[in-house]
Amino acid sequence: MKITYHSTRNKDITATASEAILNGIAPDGGLYVPDEIPKLKVSFEALARMDYAHVAYEVMKLFFTDFTEEELMACIKGAYNTDKFDTEEITKLVEADGAYYLELFHGRTIAFKDMALSILPYLMTTSAKKCGAKEEIVILTATSGDTGKAALAGFADVPGTSIVVFYPKHGVSRVQEKQMVTQKGKNVNVIGIEGNFDDAQSAVKAIFTDKKLAEKMKAKGYRFSSANSINIGRLIPQVAYYVYAFSRLYPKQINFVVPTGNFGNILAAYYAYKMGVPVNKLICASNRNKVLTDFFETGVYDKNREFFLTSSPSMDILISSNLERLIYEIAGDKTAAFMKDLKEKGKYKLTKEMKEKLGLFVGGYAEDAEMSQAIADLYKKEGYIIDTHTAVAAAVYNKYKAKTGDDTCTVIASTASPYKFSRAVLNSISPEYDKKDDFELFDELHKLSGVEIPEAIRDIISAPVLHKTVCAKDGLEAEVVRIYKL
Repeated sequence: MKITYHSTRNKDITATASEAILNGIAPDGGLYVPDEIPKLKVSFEALARMDYAHVAYEVMKLFFTDFTEEELMACIKGAYNTDKFDTEEITKLVEADGAYYLELFHGRTIAFKDMALSILPYLMTTSAKKCGAKEEIVILTATSGDTGKAALAGFADVPGTSIVVFYPKHGVSRVQEKQMVTQKGKNVNVIGIEGNFDDAQSAVKAIFTDKKLAEKMKAKGYRFSSANSINIGRLIPQVAYYVYAFSRLYPKQINFVVPTGNFGNILAAYYAYKMGVPVNKLICASNRNKVLTDFFETGVYDKNREFFLTSSPSMDILISSNLERLIYEIAGDKTAAFMKDLKEKGKYKLTKEMKEKLGLFVGGYAEDAEMSQAIADLYKKEGYIIDTHTAVAAAVYNKYKAKTGDDTCTVIASTASPYKFSRAVLNSISPEYDKKDDFELFDELHKLSGVEIPEAIRDIISAPVLHKTVCAKDGLEAEVVRIYKL
């Protein structure tokens, strides 16, 4: 069955899988969605006998139907191997305190974004060949901390591509920033902005739909694409790890708890459900920026609120771009009007009938104090240490379970290594660590956890800063013009 894609804002704007991956975003500003979400073609018993790469193939081949088996397997084998991941399993399930933690941080940048961004460069360059694209692909990406480094690592020195990453200068952890600004590569550009992630994401989306700028880029031999999860080539690989996790726990029904800001990671779990994974609940975990929690409770999406910097910075987001794909599932052609209201008024409201279609989802949030308590409690009970984002999910799950008594087998998406947020993690366990330098804390975390200091951390300790540019929140387009001499 051939799957084609169309825009969430206009179903007449269509694309093949390779065209959707190459474009990144639809020309009307909408996101590409498949005409239908295919069902898995193999049994979970069979999937349970497969390694990660072959499970990924069974998922991705159903979405990327214009790729040949040879093309897709080449992408998968290039991405999921021990050169890029520190474990043969690629991702691990760890049982602790009545739940399973799905460790998604064994890639080169020790965050879950590696699970998709290790394969995206392969998908992108293959798509370019299939579409006969002659221009250099310019990957334009806004990051709240983790996507940026994973994308930089994935695309660094990849022929026929270059990448520009914008990040909130004062809105990421010290480790996240150091990972980005020390990135080597002749084709990489890293720019801090004096604003938050929503400012960066909105500006990048505006650049994508600027036809005059696109014409200037084309005249110079460039074309834009995205490495954010707005790109279907980023999203679909994430579906694979939910299918993989369930195949290891089959035949149990399952809950997934996902810490999320931009909604891509939990949307991938929803797609796994649509493919046939028997999900009981998808628990959407937010930090103090709880726009998604309020949305699932009220049916109103309202970004007109105070923005908070928290200890889980990758979730400090008020405009959850990937939610648009879920809205399309329940609202169809009304999606464009909702997105127009969001842009012009900062809010929109679902009808009662639409909200009733969201029964699979549960929203919850945790303050920083609750997040810290979750880290401390899990360490005391199990000796297992989690990062701040995973701890938000753990705290939300603990509250959900206490409230509902739901004892369904539950998988918590563990989205980053605790080494990436060592100060917040160790301060949660004991305030004595606050006296130490950030980079001294790595040794302390090693002593407590027994987990080796990741290569990604060792590499940045003495690495020189290569990228020092900072721009105003309305200066992103000017930076693109400067970099590409437009």
